[in-house]
Amino acid sequence: MVTRHLSCFDPVKIARSGQAFRFQVIDQDHVELVAKGRYLQIARLSEDEFAFSATEEEFHTIWADYFDLDRDYQSLSKRIDKHDDYLKEAERFGRGIRILKQDVFETTISYIISQRRSIPSITTSVERISGLTGKVIKAPKLNKPFVRPLKEKYYAFPTPDELSRLTVEDITKTGVGYRAPYIAEAARGFTSGKLSEKALDDLSDEDLYKALTSMYGVGAKVANCIMLFAFARTNRFPIDVWIQRILDRYYKGSFKTELYPDTAGIMQQFMFYYERNGQTD
Repeated sequence: MVTRHLSCFDPVKIARSGQAFRFQVIDQDHVELVAKGRYLQIARLSEDEFAFSATEEEFHTIWADYFDLDRDYQSLSKRIDKHDDYLKEAERFGRGIRILKQDVFETTISYIISQRRSIPSITTSVERISGLTGKVIKAPKLNKPFVRPLKEKYYAFPTPDELSRLTVEDITKTGVGYRAPYIAEAARGFTSGKLSEKALDDLSDEDLYKALTSMYGVGAKVANCIMLFAFARTNRFPIDVWIQRILDRYYKGSFKTELYPDTAGIMQQFMFYYERNGQTD
């Protein structure tokens, strides 16, 4: 177990922010997730004190980077345009959300699946794909301050090799519909070496965007989500129906991302979370 004092860190808000599809709220003080081939549970001990069901080595080598813990989120409110009342309120409401740096392949497949679908249905398909060929992860036996995991066993998201062994028909049965050929082609691309995580990570933002949108079935929104949530390109500003609704209502159709050259994607998450969870009109 690892304990840390962390400001601007709220695991429940992160779980409900829509970034990752295998991040679940157990109760208001406990969340669990499956990522990087591992199970992790986080327990809130006090307002800013948290326990992680991980070793010190795992925390330093995996989870600190995954949760973007080296970034100063406290200063974000000071960077918001003083005339932007909507964003100021969204940041206050969403404070504690952090941008997750997720596995590139899992994020790519998950966001291909996400097109024109609700978060629960995306989650269902991601879980089904993992169950077909992913490595079994047994639920750990945890003592206080942790609680019993929601399941007895979990599945890691499949590697490109594992997923490429499935036929398009196999993939279709997970409920992904017309996206099955897109998923199969992406798996082949990563398996063959045509798509390489390291090579993609080394690209400039412009070239990375071009590489991702050249993939079968990947458009602007999906590419920007992959860039933001897997490559930590926090200047990206994905636009889905929720964000477009915000832009139309509060920003005359467009958001000045140039005001936030390194944090536009973080602001996008505050907006998305606030619109889904905080607005009542």
